[in-house]
Amino acid sequence: MMYIEKMINSFGKFISLMIPIMTILMIVIIVARYFFGIGLTGLQELVMYIHALIFLGCAGYVHYKDEHVRVDIFYRESSDLYKKNINYFLSLIFLIPVCFVIGYYSIELIGMSWKIKEVSTEAGGLNYVYLQKTLIILFPMTLLLTYLYQLLSGKWK
Repeated sequence: MMYIEKMINSFGKFISLMIPIMTILMIVIIVARYFFGIGLTGLQELVMYIHALIFLGCAGYVHYKDEHVRVDIFYRESSDLYKKNINYFLSLIFLIPVCFVIGYYSIELIGMSWKIKEVSTEAGGLNYVYLQKTLIILFPMTLLLTYLYQLLSGKWK
């Protein structure tokens, strides 16, 4: 149990370190474009890859920390037990099926991308689009891992 929690925390913290890197790269791109008139297409695509890693990889970490965005009009003033029960049942009804659908349909997309070694359609772009598409599988995997941890740890009891 502690291993899963440690893995979720380590992965989330590692990926969150990419945020300042992405920010610095964006500043470099903006300065190069607007002050020096240089277009850095490859670097722009790298920023997109890092953004995908952050969004798709940290989804489970944010779910684990219970920091994800929700509309809590009816939920806000409720007791902790009620919130835990709602989170458990709605995760069971919505989160699990969505994770399986995304996981199932992304496997073929990722496989085809690797098969053809998909490259950028932009001039000067990166030749590793298949690596970016592989990141899609992080989303359902990390969310399912955190759901499993919460289920096994008794967080919802």
